[in-house]
Order: sequence, then structure tokens, then C-alpha cells
Amino acid sequence: MALPLYATPAEKAWHYGFRILCGLIFFFLIAPLLVIVPLSFNAEPYFTFTPGMLALEAEAFSLRWYEDIVANDQWLHSIRNSFTIGIAATLLATTLGTLAALGLTSPAMPYRRAIMALLISPMIVPIIITATGMYFFYSWAGLAQTHLGIILAHTALGIPFVVITVTATLSGYDQTLTRAALSLGAPPHVAFFKVTMPIILPGIVSGGLFAFVTSFDEVVVVLFMAGFEERTIPRQMWAGIREQISPTILAVATALVLVSIALLTAVEMLRRRGERLRQGR
Repeated sequence: MALPLYATPAEKAWHYGFRILCGLIFFFLIAPLLVIVPLSFNAEPYFTFTPGMLALEAEAFSLRWYEDIVANDQWLHSIRNSFTIGIAATLLATTLGTLAALGLTSPAMPYRRAIMALLISPMIVPIIITATGMYFFYSWAGLAQTHLGIILAHTALGIPFVVITVTATLSGYDQTLTRAALSLGAPPHVAFFKVTMPIILPGIVSGGLFAFVTSFDEVVVVLFMAGFEERTIPRQMWAGIREQISPTILAVATALVLVSIALLTAVEMLRRRGERLRQGR
């Protein structure tokens, strides 16, 4: 927004100072992510900028670390595990979280605040405490160091995001639409899938995307519960930093940043679509 012509020197100083401060904060947040991108193309096995990179010499840049991802069985195994566990946990978390949100928004639901607090507690409790409890419980149940155990653990971590997102979507939903469908003879399940579901679908998908990202990036629970066969990408990156110190980690990190940007873009598009549906446009 442009400054008015009658702005005082103090107002001009605040106007431009505030924008410079916002720019510095934005740079502080985004700089660590931007640094890894050029370093992932380093031709040398270093985590620093070489003189050739600073001089923008073509020989200083290479795709060797990206090629190492597809040539390394451990990385491929971790990628398969991350997608398998992430997709399964997302489907479970989305289904259970949506059902919980529908129940929590019902006026007949007793103790809604207490149940809501219980459901979102995995977001509040420090992850190390949650991981410790999960480790002892799943070890007792014989699910530690199994894919099923990690899927269930990531489902518990993803459900709060689905509950919050779908509950927020349902708060703007006009319940008279469902009552109108029921009054016209539609069974409850038909009214839900034909009337309610299409309107709240952007919220459900957004919650599912958050649950997927939560599972895809999670490392603490995996450190406690996963064996070698259950290694995910973050667990493999952790092992790479401690054992190998290979710039392949930077190439994987760059790919994860691109995946995160794509998912956040999808969430934003779904949010705008949800707003248009609620406004009847």
C-alpha cells in the first residue's frame, strides 16, 4: 500500500522500517532452506561452497548426489518405506479424524472440549515423551520394529491435524442443507455423501495432506520404533549425518523441500476452493 502524500517523516520511517523488518524476518526463515539447494549440486563431497561454485564455474556443479539417490539401495528402500507408511497412515488418520470431527461438531456430543483436548494432545505433548510412551506400548503389543506399528504411531500423530482442519471446515457448514436433504427423504448416509461430503471435502483433503507431511517428516518416533527394514527417509538422513557425512543428504533435502512446497500449494488451493463453496460461488 502506497504512502499518502500527507504522511509525516515518522510515518514514512515506520512504513519503510516495518517492511525492512518483515524482509529480514522472511530471509531469516527461508535462508537455511535456500542454502541447501545450491550445495546439493556441489561436485565435491563437501558441505561448503567451493571456490569454483562461488565463481560460478560449470565444472563445480554436478548431479552426482541426485544420481547417488537412485543408485543407492538404502535410499530407495527408505523412499519406499516413507511413501508406504505415509500413505497408509494418512488414510487411517483422515478416516478416523473426519469421523471424530463430525462427532465433535454434533450438538448432542457430551464433553466435547475434553475429548477435543485429548484428541489433539499429540500436538501439544513433546514428541520425545510421546515416542517413549509409544515405544513401551508397542513393544508390549509386539508391534515395535514393524511397519504396522509405525503406521499406527504416525496415524496417532496425524489425527490432530485432520480433526482441527475438518472441525474448522464444519464450523462454517450450513446444517440446514443436511436437514433439507433429510426432510426430502434422503437416508442419512446419502445426505452425508451427496450434500455434506462435497462441501467439506477440501478440509478433509487438507487435513490428509497435513497428516501425510507429518508422517513423511517424522523422525523421533521412527528412531525409537524402527529397525533397519522400517527405515524412512528422515531416519536414513539421520543415519547419513552420523555415519556417512554424504552430500546425498542435501539432494534428498532439496527434493523434500520441493515436495513440501507442492503440498502447501495444494493446501492453499483447497482452502480457496473451500471458501468459494461456503460462499456459494
